[in-house]
Amino acid sequence: MSDVVTVRIDRQTKQKIRKHGINVSKTVRAALKSEIRKHEDGELREALHEAGQILRKIPDKEIVRAVRESRDER
Repeated sequence: MSDVVTVRIDRQTKQKIRKHGINVSKTVRAALKSEIRKHEDGELREALHEAGQILRKIPDKEIVRAVRESRDER
């Protein structure tokens, strides 16, 4: 299922689109996907930053112990 998105552009832009044979639907879909990817990447970077802040509070010895315990369980 898909939805319709409408955008208002000036005449000059529309003329240039026609002149250059630009596929508006394909171009807009690609631009939106790219913008979404940028936002999601930013969210992921922020989450990683927060995780890093939390992990910095854990002593190295505690991390080593947890890794060893995990390996021993296998």
